[in-house]
Amino acid sequence: MADRRFALVVGRFYEELAEKLVAGAREVLDPHGEVDVYDVPGAFELPLAAKYAAESGRYAAIVALGAVIRGETDHYDYVCGEAARGIQQVQLATGVPVGFGVLTVDSMEQALARVRGGGKRDSGVHAAEAVLASLAIKDELSKRPRAAGFSVS
Repeated sequence: MADRRFALVVGRFYEELAEKLVAGAREVLDPHGEVDVYDVPGAFELPLAAKYAAESGRYAAIVALGAVIRGETDHYDYVCGEAARGIQQVQLATGVPVGFGVLTVDSMEQALARVRGGGKRDSGVHAAEAVLASLAIKDELSKRPRAAGFSVS
């Protein structure tokens, strides 16, 4: 899986969190090839950026990174749901794996625990590992011979 190209699409609304997520994802992906980073304002913009990257044909996989922290309004629910739905839709429509490294948390404390240097898992690392796992399955299945038999035209 070496010498591949990866895109990180990064919601920068919480810059400190974004940088830590990028650091974790790069740690995993850098040994496997080149990594390009594309910044967007926030999590809501991630699906479109991921779609652009996937449709460019340049990338074996994409990792979407960002954070949404619950506030006093319903905004959190809409942004989280649409970001997740859109990112999933991109990978299903294009066949390009897209890792979901978007934190959806109640507080900055919870977010900081889930990035590089936090006490919980590093979501940037986990999202990058997820796309590598998807690529391994894609590679394995592409090597297998097609089913024997005939097709009806």
